[in-house]
Amino acid sequence: MNDLTLIATQLNPEPFYRKRLANFRVPVPGPEYVELFDQGGYDLSPLEKLFAAANGQKFCAHREHRHAIRSTWLVSPSTKNDGAVLNHALLLERKGFAGEALDQLKDWAQANPLMYKLVKLRPKWGLDFSMDYADRDGNVFEVLHFEYDSFVYEEIQTRVGKYTEYFMSVDWDDCAKRVLAHRDEWIDLGFEAQSAWKCDFFGIEHERFKMVAWER
Repeated sequence: MNDLTLIATQLNPEPFYRKRLANFRVPVPGPEYVELFDQGGYDLSPLEKLFAAANGQKFCAHREHRHAIRSTWLVSPSTKNDGAVLNHALLLERKGFAGEALDQLKDWAQANPLMYKLVKLRPKWGLDFSMDYADRDGNVFEVLHFEYDSFVYEEIQTRVGKYTEYFMSVDWDDCAKRVLAHRDEWIDLGFEAQSAWKCDFFGIEHERFKMVAWER
């Protein structure tokens, strides 16, 4: 059975924030503006959120206090509670800086070198798909969790098209039962090894994510 519905397939190719922050309330941002900085993912720091707003970029809450530029990729019926149930399917973006925005950060970095965290930030795009399984016998596990990142827009957009077609063609309930039947082969593996086993089971490439976004 496949009950997935396609919501969005297009990531934004624009890699940069270009507008500076006008009338910033302090001469130089302090460390709190880049606190809990996410080097390998998509969580926006406080200063990135200000630049996103100034540049007309929407973002949303992403796991409690965290925020990210994300869009819903695929959904499944919200009332389904057994068998293969989609956890999430998201498209994600993280922008770098250019033009006046980059010049502003470089000026601030002379007084607060932590601003180089944003000066050196490379644009990144990604996809994140997670399908779970639960049944009334108490079996619960992740059928497949596939994340893929790229610093090249065309590369990730090609994969969005490829995996949209593939994920919407899979009989997830049947595949989940077959993964469960092979539980002894993967249940005791670590995170990366278990991911590799499941990608091999589905005949897809291995995951590539948590790519550190700072340039050399």
